[in-house]
Amino acid sequence: MNDVAATTTSESGEPPLLVEKDGFVTVLTLNRPDRRNAINRAMRKALKKELWRADGDDDVRVVVLTGAGTSFSSGVDLPEALSGPSPRTEGPTPTQVVRAISKPVIAAVNGPCYTGGYELAVNCSFIIASEHAEFADTHAQIGLLNGWGGSAMLPRMVGLPAAIQFVLSGEPIDGATAARIGLANEVIEHDFLMRRTLEIAHKIAGGHPGAVQRMLRLLKEGAGASLSHALSLEAEAAVTFRSDGRDVGARFDSRNAQQQN
Repeated sequence: MNDVAATTTSESGEPPLLVEKDGFVTVLTLNRPDRRNAINRAMRKALKKELWRADGDDDVRVVVLTGAGTSFSSGVDLPEALSGPSPRTEGPTPTQVVRAISKPVIAAVNGPCYTGGYELAVNCSFIIASEHAEFADTHAQIGLLNGWGGSAMLPRMVGLPAAIQFVLSGEPIDGATAARIGLANEVIEHDFLMRRTLEIAHKIAGGHPGAVQRMLRLLKEGAGASLSHALSLEAEAAVTFRSDGRDVGARFDSRNAQQQN
């Protein structure tokens, strides 16, 4: 990867989020490994900023989200959350931004992915898990409720009975189980997690950018609709895309030609 950058440093002097560019792919790395990448205010702010930046950048077609060190994320930094202003005062949540942007966001889950971290992952377009990945939602166990979309997204991924067991028990599941029930798309040997994730990301980024973004929106909108409504959305999108897709295609062809020269 190239073009490594970092967000504003935190009080510890370390940036809460690392930003790396690899062609048309941006990799965002949650960077508090000493705290198992607990999501604090600085990280939330940086994550939202970089997601919006990626969404507005034509040179970014796919975002990959992962964690530094041995964890993806242990969830929200509870000591900080309990000692200061509520995260509700910060505007949109990171997961609302993940759902709102037009680019695919792939979660490369490299280790423990708990509670708020799990909610962040399930709001991504899909999950690729390491064999070291472990997923759990402990909200109910500690007397809290989902606030980042976990209870809405999970049943659509794994079905209602599996979601009920997962959320209410707080019992962790490994990457292989996550893949079996549909929480993760693939479980990969740990040392090859980023290689495989970037392989998928670059495959997506190599497609027609306008078609990829329109199909992503269509898939997300259709997933929560009846079959008849999803079919009507597809038919409408096909007509609309034909009417405005020529300019998008011309820009894509022009950019590819420039890269090849």
